[in-house]
Amino acid sequence: MRIGLLGTGPWARATYAPALAGHPGLRFAGVWGRRPEAATELAERYGVTAYADVDALLADVDAVAVALPPSVQAELAVRAAGAGRHLLLDKPLALSAAEGRAVVEAAERAGVASVVFFTARFQKEPDAWVGEQAAVAGWFTARAHWLGAVFTGDSPFAASPWRREKGALWDVGPHALSVLLPVLGDVRQVVAAAHGPADTVHLVLDHATGASSSLTLSLTAPPAAAGAEVELRGEAGVSVMPGSSEGAVAALSRAADALVRAARTGRPHPCDAAFGLRVTEILAAAQARLASARG
Repeated sequence: MRIGLLGTGPWARATYAPALAGHPGLRFAGVWGRRPEAATELAERYGVTAYADVDALLADVDAVAVALPPSVQAELAVRAAGAGRHLLLDKPLALSAAEGRAVVEAAERAGVASVVFFTARFQKEPDAWVGEQAAVAGWFTARAHWLGAVFTGDSPFAASPWRREKGALWDVGPHALSVLLPVLGDVRQVVAAAHGPADTVHLVLDHATGASSSLTLSLTAPPAAAGAEVELRGEAGVSVMPGSSEGAVAALSRAADALVRAARTGRPHPCDAAFGLRVTEILAAAQARLASARG
């Protein structure tokens, strides 16, 4: 499968490009970016073509991987699906339900495969844990702390305009939801939402299984306090999500495996664009709750 990369920022350089170049089932064909000079630099590093025109790249590939801000991603994903290209997308799928729905509908019309890269769902130990806990009945409640130090440390993502605007809810909220939904079921209601320090938000969710969950999300945690933790409590006792023994490049390579498999078999992956849309809808509902709480 020939795949092109859309995006040239820190995430594209550190994760997407090396994962695509090193994947045995893919042929990394080229790079397009909103800054042509950055696309040229990244393409030269991997010996691939730098494209000045995104449609020219789409004409030369079977699939695209998108490492761009979510609002840009959604528009280009619709365009790529319309050209019949499979989609390896990042989280969040979009910044509104309407944008996310447009991606899903475009992929369905074209009959292309899609995978959204929720990192924990493609890391071996966390994903295995999610599968194991989803098979266990009787979960009563869960708590998730997804605390980043993007704006308090030396993160390369600190200059990201969309992260500055949307904060932790939209950046790390998708990670927490991607783990909780398969275990506790869909969210029936965002029961409560409140602001914490800086961009920190607290959510209480009611799930289809009758369980509840509480989420604390931040990109402004003190570096010493940063980290992700998910704990389940129920009839089976207490279960805590394990850490991962591998980094983002290996996880993205596994997401690419999933895309290749979905394209070949026609069977959707659990983390497809439709799942990404549902996560977006829940985040939008939480955003509305936060706005009303402030209003």
